[in-house]
Amino acid sequence: MYDRLGVLLTPEDSAGESFYNPMLAGTIAELVDAGIAVDSQGALVVFSQEVTGPEGNPVPLMVRKSDGGYGYDTTDLATIRYRIHDLKARRLLYVTDARQALHFRLIFEAARRAGWLTENIAAAHVPHGTVLGPDGRPFKTRAGGTVRLTDLIDDAVARARTVVAEKDPGLDAAELDLIAEQAGIGAVKYAELSTSRTKDYAFDVDRMVSFTGNTGVYLQYAHTRIRSILRKAGDPDAAVDPAIPLEPAERAVALELDAYADTLAEVSESLEPHRLCGYLYDLARDFTTFYEACPVLSAGEPVRGNRLALCRLTARTLHHGLGLLGITAPERM
Repeated sequence: MYDRLGVLLTPEDSAGESFYNPMLAGTIAELVDAGIAVDSQGALVVFSQEVTGPEGNPVPLMVRKSDGGYGYDTTDLATIRYRIHDLKARRLLYVTDARQALHFRLIFEAARRAGWLTENIAAAHVPHGTVLGPDGRPFKTRAGGTVRLTDLIDDAVARARTVVAEKDPGLDAAELDLIAEQAGIGAVKYAELSTSRTKDYAFDVDRMVSFTGNTGVYLQYAHTRIRSILRKAGDPDAAVDPAIPLEPAERAVALELDAYADTLAEVSESLEPHRLCGYLYDLARDFTTFYEACPVLSAGEPVRGNRLALCRLTARTLHHGLGLLGITAPERM
């Protein structure tokens, strides 16, 4: 499934919970020596200095249970200590369910008090919402069980195959299979990433694989249309004449392209990929308006060269932006 989704992680990048077992005793000893972990009814806990419970008492982080056992709190403390000391991490991102927000707030607080997290090292909980079915309820199978990712992807690819075949009946079977795989997987990824990550979203395959609206397929198709224009023009290295006045639609595309770097910087800081999705959708929509208002291939020089340059940069930006989202930008569709 990782190969199919284009995930670059390998088994060597993964460390299970048991990997940290040898580090637990040392982690606890360091917290005790620093006076951060204290005894509480036979258990060892770190009382928060920032978070209080309903009765105003400090919320505890369980470092060692009264029976001597360890839990997730201990493992997560050992993990953050290892990542900072051994892996030399400088930015740690924890992508989990939003309901774990308090847990990570307590972990980060303890790590700061222990001196592991400093002003030069950032740690952030990156929460996400819940995937819902089209009925607005948590996404389940009809029998009420968990949906397997491989089945979900297969369904999206099958739907995409039908939609692409209707759009271009002349595609041969092999090319249709390839495009359907790219469109189906891209549709699922885009649906996940185009909604603010803290919000729940409805998983609706039919909407995801639509060629219209704010979908991954729409952006992929916009890229293929531009590549088709450039192929017809011979893929030239178009010269730009900055002295020529711009039509309003040309100016809108140029300004949108100029905003790409700022968008990436904003996404990197906010950890909200839906902002990149929104940018790419606006760019594709502005390009469609430009293409309908401003002839490209039939325009005379030097206007033709300027417009081809806009086409080329728009295609490059869509290709790059989709790539950052892990989505393929096909040449044909």
